Amino acid sequence: MSKLANFGYSKVTTKEKTKLVQKVFSDVANNYDLMNDVMSFGAHRLWKKSFIDIVNPSTGDKIIDVGSGSGDLVLEILKKDLNLKIDMVDLNKAMLLEGKKRIKNKNVKFFQESAEKLSFLNNKYDKYLISFCLRNVTDIDQSFKEAFRILKPGGQYYCLEFSRPNSFVLANIYSYYKSNIIPTFGKIFSNNRDAYNYLNESIDLFPTQDELKKRIESVGFKSVKYKNLFNGIVSIHTGYKF
Repeated sequence: MSKLANFGYSKVTTKEKTKLVQKVFSDVANNYDLMNDVMSFGAHRLWKKSFIDIVNPSTGDKIIDVGSGSGDLVLEILKKDLNLKIDMVDLNKAMLLEGKKRIKNKNVKFFQESAEKLSFLNNKYDKYLISFCLRNVTDIDQSFKEAFRILKPGGQYYCLEFSRPNSFVLANIYSYYKSNIIPTFGKIFSNNRDAYNYLNESIDLFPTQDELKKRIESVGFKSVKYKNLFNGIVSIHTGYKF
């Protein structure tokens, strides 16, 4: 019997989930950046800037950005004008093409691959980044194992993802907003309500900050911790491979 996974609130096979998630992102690729601005009122730019400040890229770093999408993180890193190498990875061809349109830099390379099965050598990267993508990975524990494998000893894992607000009042407001307002924005701005219903449902089913911390630790990462932004609407998890 095939293992089942969550696609939003629906139970589907793991193979079906991967296909359905890819269809969601193919459908919204052209409006992805606009929708991020609309849904978060521009806050996603602050979250990503804070994320890169924590990553603190340095000259000589070899960085992999998994689920790189249209390349917001890479563009933020390139602003620092450092001599480093970045590999952008996304399973979705349409999203990767959006990134290629925006980024023309000889030190950035593009790869269409899955977070659960990367083609890169062991102990290759100094830093592994994944931003607003982990929810969409079919087997997140396998993605942690792959991250651990390709990082060098001393390498660092960084994940920026939607999470759980600490405040009960804010949690209720946020729940209403993402289940009612965000799908409406999706219908208005990209004519795709279903894709943004999936966004809401995937956030609801994602592990809490503490649960995610334990799962990252379970594959071998050490000194794992997280930092909440906007009271926990999003959080940044970090860990080291020793």
